[in-house]
Amino acid sequence: MKKQKLVIFTAIGLVALFIIVSILYKNYKTNELVSMSKNKTELFERPYSWSTGNRDAKVHIVEFFDPSCGTCAPFYSFVKEIMEENEGKIRLTLRYVPFHQSSNQVVKMLEAARKQGKFKETLEMTFATQQYWATHNPADMQLLWQFLPKLGIDIDMLIEDMKDPSIDKLIAQDLADAKVLGVTKTPSYFVNGKPLQEFGYEQLEELIYSAF
Repeated sequence: MKKQKLVIFTAIGLVALFIIVSILYKNYKTNELVSMSKNKTELFERPYSWSTGNRDAKVHIVEFFDPSCGTCAPFYSFVKEIMEENEGKIRLTLRYVPFHQSSNQVVKMLEAARKQGKFKETLEMTFATQQYWATHNPADMQLLWQFLPKLGIDIDMLIEDMKDPSIDKLIAQDLADAKVLGVTKTPSYFVNGKPLQEFGYEQLEELIYSAF
């Protein structure tokens, strides 16, 4: 009986120790990332990174996303709504982590559209029509093309700009930065350097408002 109790108490102690160590490790990683956001800012935002919102905003959200990611679409709308409710107080920077097959091509399309001053419109169109073109593996780029003329995009120029080798370097850099920051899934968020540890709408909203 005593041995049985000893085994039970030992097991409970090990579980408790594991929980404590996990919490301490998460806190350590969070503090490390916050420090990196101040001392190694380039890991969170490169000079080429697309950003929207007040550059002097107190709250800076950095999102690593994949345009083919089904979760990224609704979360983009969620963050956009929070930004509209807090106009001038939040800045959003987007980084690419094209984990899905064919996502590289979608990123190239976005960057080529950006050269025509149509990045945001193309991004939002891409998310709005995702249920049609992203259901295939690989993604149906031909179907995605059909939506572009409605945005006033020059398709011939877009196709040519997609060949720009600097876009490949941009993608490679974003993936490298994501690896250093421990990004393994999309979307992944950092608010003033602090990572979103528990994924969800409420958790993200709480993290954003805690930074004000």
